[in-house]
Amino acid sequence: MDAAALERYLHEHIPLSAAMRVSVGEISDNSVVLCAPLLPNINHRETVFGGSASALAILAAWSLVHLRLQAGGAASRLVIQRNRMEYILPILGTFYAHSFLAEPDRWDLFLKTLRRKGMDRIPVGAKLMSGEREAGRFEGEFVALAPGLDERP
Repeated sequence: MDAAALERYLHEHIPLSAAMRVSVGEISDNSVVLCAPLLPNINHRETVFGGSASALAILAAWSLVHLRLQAGGAASRLVIQRNRMEYILPILGTFYAHSFLAEPDRWDLFLKTLRRKGMDRIPVGAKLMSGEREAGRFEGEFVALAPGLDERP
């Protein structure tokens, strides 16, 4: 999936991303970079709303795992299980989230366990950037579930 296709997917399937005017800046095997402008994400102090900053980081992290699962041919439902967000600086303009696997050496085991047991977890991180300055840090854990495993009667 290229950047334009990922952006369309996010806007169609996660409407908040469209409201935030999220765009895809870069995709690689090791990172997804998403960005968003200040205006649709502004708070009463004319800085980025903390919820928007957190949402962008979650979206970038989710996107990285989603794309890697697709590339690995592992159909699954991907959900966030837990996260921690640290805000370092106020964000005064366009902001970026650079996602990365927190334990990249664990990826192959993650895929193997998902295929064998129908479920596994993977830790993912993201740095929030405002210009060249780090404005926040995200740590999260995502759960991949095999199709049908999360279906309820």
